[in-house]
Amino acid sequence: MATEIKNTVLPRTLAEFENWEPNDSFKYEWNDGEIIKFEGIKSKHLYLIGNLSELFDKTIAKKQRGQLICEQDVMLTGIQMRRPDLSYFSWEQIVKSKTEVQIPEFVIEIISTFDQILEVKRKVIEYFKSGVKVVWLMYPEEQMVEIYTSAKHITVCTDNDLCSASPVLEDFEIPTSQLWT
Repeated sequence: MATEIKNTVLPRTLAEFENWEPNDSFKYEWNDGEIIKFEGIKSKHLYLIGNLSELFDKTIAKKQRGQLICEQDVMLTGIQMRRPDLSYFSWEQIVKSKTEVQIPEFVIEIISTFDQILEVKRKVIEYFKSGVKVVWLMYPEEQMVEIYTSAKHITVCTDNDLCSASPVLEDFEIPTSQLWT
C-alpha cells in the first residue's frame, strides 16, 4: 500500500531510500519503488520480544553462535528491503554481512491490530522466495502463533502446542503458553 508522507521529499530510488532519514516516528520498507510506512514494535510487545530473546539465549545461544536481531533491514532482493520484527542470523552470516547481503533463515513478525493481514501474507511469500526457511507470525492478542515452513505449510499453535524453529534451529521449541507469560 503506497503511502503519502508530508513535508519531505520522497526517495525515488533504492539508493536514495537507503540514505533517507524521515523525521517522524514511523518505520519504512522499500518494495520495488513503493515506500511502505508502518509503526515500529509497540511498547506492549517489548515483554514478548524480551521473553523470546531470553528463551532463545537459554536454548540456542549456548549451543551455537547466532543472534535474534530486532528490526534489522533485510534486502530480500535487489528491489525489496524489509524489516522483520526479529530475524535470526547465524554467526557465519553475521561475519559475512561485512561484505555481502545476508538473508535470515528464520524471521518473526509480531502482528498488531493495525497490520494489514494481506500485506503480511505477501511478505511471508517474499520471505520464502528469498530463502527464509521458517516464519513465525505471532498474534499476542489471540496468544496464537502461525508457523510457516513454506508458503503453503502452516502450523497453528495455541495453548501448550510447541512452537518450533526447525529445521533452522532444531532445539528452539517453546510451548506457546510460555511465550506470553
